[in-house]
Amino acid sequence: MSPGVAFFVPAMLLLLATLIKVWALLKNWQDTLLRAVCAVLFIAALVFATAAPPMLALINEVTGVPNIAAPLVYCVLTAFDGSSIVLLIYWRGGEDEARTRRATRLTVTAYGTVMAALCVLFALGEAPVERLRDLDTYYANTPYIREMIVLYLAAHSVAALTMLVLCWRWSRKVPGTLRAGLLTMAVGNALTFGYDVMKYTAIAARWLGGDLDWLSTQVAFVMASVSALVVAAGFLIPPLGQSATSRLRALRRYRGLRPLWLEVRAAIPGTSQAPLRWWAPMELRLMQLERDIHDALLRIGPCCDRELGTLVYGQAMDRYADRKRALIVADAAVIAAAVVAKTGPQAGSGLEASARWSISSTQDTADLVSMSLALAHPLVQATRPRTEKAP
Repeated sequence: MSPGVAFFVPAMLLLLATLIKVWALLKNWQDTLLRAVCAVLFIAALVFATAAPPMLALINEVTGVPNIAAPLVYCVLTAFDGSSIVLLIYWRGGEDEARTRRATRLTVTAYGTVMAALCVLFALGEAPVERLRDLDTYYANTPYIREMIVLYLAAHSVAALTMLVLCWRWSRKVPGTLRAGLLTMAVGNALTFGYDVMKYTAIAARWLGGDLDWLSTQVAFVMASVSALVVAAGFLIPPLGQSATSRLRALRRYRGLRPLWLEVRAAIPGTSQAPLRWWAPMELRLMQLERDIHDALLRIGPCCDRELGTLVYGQAMDRYADRKRALIVADAAVIAAAVVAKTGPQAGSGLEASARWSISSTQDTADLVSMSLALAHPLVQATRPRTEKAP
């Protein structure tokens, strides 16, 4: 694999992660946190794009200054470090907004100062020989360039350890996909610190007259690539996980309500929209299903028989001694009978108000699903032959 490809592949993957978040951002442009996530992922992609040897050579050639791409890459990396900490601060939030603002200002000021210092140190030093892959070790003993290298690594290490500690502490207080995302980011930042350790070791070897450059040019690069992708995955896991969980919950609810929809389908107003196709978003299909069910229940309301409801309720109470469960079974039986009374061959105008049963299982979403499933209950099935044969 060529050096350029080795850098551009992580850059493209991070850019893909950015585009995924941008797609979500287009639907909710006012979400400042989402905008911050997009910015962090884009900067991470920019780090790898600008650090690729072909890009370094291009920047040096265009500017005419040997190795000027180095402080540029270090500044972009420092910006990523600072923005990651700021993002985590705001992501975590908290009741003390003043404290959050102070922490943000401190982070921005600190990393902004580091970026300025990197540029000043490069200007003060001398790096005439272009080094596209081993600048850190080649100039490890050069005044000012040496300090520039150590400074960017120190800032990078502080950010990695800060993110590691914050992610670990926060993960112990939250559940689900957010916890998984934070733990993933903690692993990614541990790898990031490992990258710094490899760099420190290679530079220290140069100071001592040794040569461990391969730790910097090979091992550290692999760790940086993996850590960047792991951290990006950590940022993506919570929203993608929540979205998947939401869709799975909608699918389960849709399937749970399907028997009820089939039961009342004959009573659904003819003006209702035709059912959406299977490829339509599950949330929209569920919304349409629930709307059709409620419209049908309104139409069959006058045909809900209090006498039947009371009978089935009593039988269910004898069986379960659970008022809520008994009401759900009674509601299911009454609905099944009311559909026949409303749409069957002997359809009438309805019962007197005093003879009507009031359906109560529609007030809670979970109860509505339970009532749908209760249509298959033996007590409900036992009422069907008598209901369907009633004159």
